[in-house]
Amino acid sequence: MLAGLIDLASELVGGIALAASDEFFAPKENLLKAAAPVFIPDKYTDRGKWMDGWESRRKRTPGHDWCVIRLGLPGVLRTVDVDTSHFLGNFPAHCSLDAADVARDPIEQDWKPVLDQVRLQGGGRNLFDILQSGRATHLRLNIFPDGGVARLRVYGHVAPDLEKLKAASEPVDLASIANGGRVIASSDAFFGHEQNLVLPGRPANMGGGWETRRRRGPGYDWIIVQLGARAAIQRISVETEHYKGNYPDRCSIDACDARGAVVEDLITGKIAWREILPAAKLQADAVRLFESELHSAEAATHVRLNIYPDGGISRLRVFGKIVE
Repeated sequence: MLAGLIDLASELVGGIALAASDEFFAPKENLLKAAAPVFIPDKYTDRGKWMDGWESRRKRTPGHDWCVIRLGLPGVLRTVDVDTSHFLGNFPAHCSLDAADVARDPIEQDWKPVLDQVRLQGGGRNLFDILQSGRATHLRLNIFPDGGVARLRVYGHVAPDLEKLKAASEPVDLASIANGGRVIASSDAFFGHEQNLVLPGRPANMGGGWETRRRRGPGYDWIIVQLGARAAIQRISVETEHYKGNYPDRCSIDACDARGAVVEDLITGKIAWREILPAAKLQADAVRLFESELHSAEAATHVRLNIYPDGGISRLRVFGKIVE
């Protein structure tokens, strides 16, 4: 993940490759895999060399190949990474990208270009900034004329339907990436990416959470989450799933109401934090739900999870009702 941005197309958040013009050598679903692409020299299929990506056959007629993707999370695009790792003599010469915000069949939609045709390099990442993009739910990757792409990463900001969240009858997890929450700072993220903490669903293994290195001196680790909207917090779930010999001993949680605050001010203490959960014991591979233990009913825009002294947390879920 790029700093402060979410891969909106990743399989981890529900991205799906819906259709492709051709996937003779390698299937379109590989484009959205979370894992880095690999190369196995002696692996072949009955159609040719096995490749960890999406690869079309050699085009012998006019035109180009394409793949339509439904984003796992609707959002505003900022950067795209067209990764051609391991595709050396078979990568596309150029690519372009179209986007749409649709509620019906995306293949028949009017597409808006968000990345004009650009030249690709083989065997690695190709990063391009998206300068103008409204909210998008679907993408179409065009490759010219044919070839293979290992991964497509679509980095941006989630744009949830806040009116729908406001109308929800039950408290909403406003820390979740799916609802616009995001991690904006942490003391350490040596073993697991910090944004993992607020992904929807449950991690497949220990690598799917947030984990800090072993602390050898005084102090503790922390992570700051910007909520998807200003909210009255009603309950919080701190989960240590898969963390058994490396979970934190205790945790505490602070909150603040600081819409538009600069990240540095949240870190350095220029913004006042209030404790909403005093230090509480955690258990291995478990879910701790805090509700009656929470001290404050005041509105919050950010929460800070403190873990003592270090360790791994699989998910943090902050349930509340949106307030103006």
